[in-house]
Amino acid sequence: MRDQPPPPSPTLRLSLGVTGHRRGHASYPKDDRELCDQLASIFAAIAHHAKEFGSTVPARLHTLLADGADQQAAAAAHDLGWELCAPLPFGRLLNRAISVQPATLEHTRRILAGDHPDEAEVATRLDAIEAFEQRGCLFEIAEQDAQIESLLLRHVSDPGNMALANRFAFETARRYALGGRVLVEQSDLLVAVWDGESVANIGGTGHTVREALHNAVPVLRIDPADPSSWSILTSSEMLAHPAASGERAGRDETLRRIVEHALGHRNEGTLATLGEEIWRPQSSASHHAYRRVEALFGRQGLSRRFARIRQRYENPDEIAAGSASPVLESVTRMSPDGADMAKRINASILAPFAWADGISTFLSDRYRSGMIVNFVLGSIAIIAGVLYLPLGGPEKKWIFAAVELVTLLVIVMNTWAGGKRNLHVRWFTTRRVAEYLRQRPLLLAAGVARPTGRWPSGPSSDWPELYARMAVRQVSLPHTRVTEPFLRDLLTALHDLQVRPQAEYHRGKSELLHRVHHALDRASEFLFLGAILAVSAYLVLAGAQALGAVPHMDLVKLGKWFTVAGVAFPTIGGALAGIRYFGDFERFADISQVAGRRLEEVAERIRHLQAAPAGKLEFSDVADLLRTTDEIVFDELENWQAVFSAKRIAVPV
Repeated sequence: MRDQPPPPSPTLRLSLGVTGHRRGHASYPKDDRELCDQLASIFAAIAHHAKEFGSTVPARLHTLLADGADQQAAAAAHDLGWELCAPLPFGRLLNRAISVQPATLEHTRRILAGDHPDEAEVATRLDAIEAFEQRGCLFEIAEQDAQIESLLLRHVSDPGNMALANRFAFETARRYALGGRVLVEQSDLLVAVWDGESVANIGGTGHTVREALHNAVPVLRIDPADPSSWSILTSSEMLAHPAASGERAGRDETLRRIVEHALGHRNEGTLATLGEEIWRPQSSASHHAYRRVEALFGRQGLSRRFARIRQRYENPDEIAAGSASPVLESVTRMSPDGADMAKRINASILAPFAWADGISTFLSDRYRSGMIVNFVLGSIAIIAGVLYLPLGGPEKKWIFAAVELVTLLVIVMNTWAGGKRNLHVRWFTTRRVAEYLRQRPLLLAAGVARPTGRWPSGPSSDWPELYARMAVRQVSLPHTRVTEPFLRDLLTALHDLQVRPQAEYHRGKSELLHRVHHALDRASEFLFLGAILAVSAYLVLAGAQALGAVPHMDLVKLGKWFTVAGVAFPTIGGALAGIRYFGDFERFADISQVAGRRLEEVAERIRHLQAAPAGKLEFSDVADLLRTTDEIVFDELENWQAVFSAKRIAVPV
């Protein structure tokens, strides 16, 4: 269907995170003008590099909006026209109260109620954070707000209670660590205004730096005592001595390379590659050989083995009202912003997924069926070469030799065409895009992402990973408030719409492929046994002829057919063995079996969380399940690629 337009390609967008000391921290400068100038200079350089490597849209900055380095970075980003996203560790009002740090219980209550206290310094800090809230997207992780708010009020009313103060500090630190994790996952580069002293304080600047490096996200460290001597950290080992480890020599070029890598400038292929493929509404009967093998040797029941196997591919323009409608309806119900989030997910994720999935499935049929055809034609060529014995005699051998030659030439042409059209690589790359996007909707709705440094590299090209990352980048963090009902809806959708169906798919696929493998194995064995029986029968007849029980001419005629059988049976058996080797059905069955088992374990964990009493369900637990599910899919895809990457179409020798 050549008139089906492709979904728009995602735009290249750079995404940054910022973390840093608060105003009032011992290391934060009393006069922060030099720090502000340095932030503005670094951001301008980053914007220049992003434009150099093809980004035509403003960068996006993620920050927790704490008073100090966070807000100064947000101001510098705003001056450049960048987007602002704030993964807040609390709900908006509670975040204000904790960030502004009012000294009295009355002021705290007024802020929590959405009012402004009359104390000038507190009001000034409150105005600043409100201004940044209005400029950007707020992702409020608020499911524990009731408990944290109670702790805050008790702490403010009894500041001398050290046990209460320690508990409040611990609980808020955990929340800041959650916000920091979201920030890191969304960032290509983390800018950290950090003194380099400690990474031990949970939720602190050093802790966020360590989280970034652990996830292969590079860190641009600015020393608040000397902002001009900024450096870049690229590994956790540099944390042993951050002041000395960061490479100041050549740091501008290092920063340039980081931006280049984040925007995929050196990838083979571009974001437009997927749109250059032709999407078709259904599979082609001429490319059904591989799936017919699966049906004949894997399905149970004669009618199912010969049933129609033509597939219809879901139209990218119709997926929102089709197979994806339950997911989009779930996303819509989760929050007031759900309808807009569902719309963005459909445009940037689901439509490209349907496009890539249909193309990849078609290419898969074409490529794998091409190899099956080669094995079948190879058998036909060999058998045709000896059929002249019973059917024509030596004087007509040239006819059968011509059939054999034509068949061999068809094999060569089929192999050449498969390589010329690059079917193997195109199938792999489009399949990677499809599988990456398939899992994104619920992760995006939950504000969970795979860190840039944790995306795999393809065996031949990385453009599918870049495409998926930039598609996710287009959706951005949801502008929403995470509550306990939100998390329960998310768990239900994750269990019912993603984990359980995928587990059932892998279980069924594993059983099917195991049956295919064993059926092909048995068929090959029977055919070799048939060859043994054919040769044995001929020898028995030859013995009978020697004893005068069988006429000589009958033995000559039958002997020709026994010769054909002795060649045909092992040839066909060898072809089936070749198909079994090429298809590697047993290994793929094992891969699916492992993936299905792991998904069933996740489903059990989801049910445990769903049974949690009110007030005990936390964002961190749900986010971990989403990450685990995502990791299972990535592992299964990498295992599949590792097996099939070397199985290129070739002549069956």
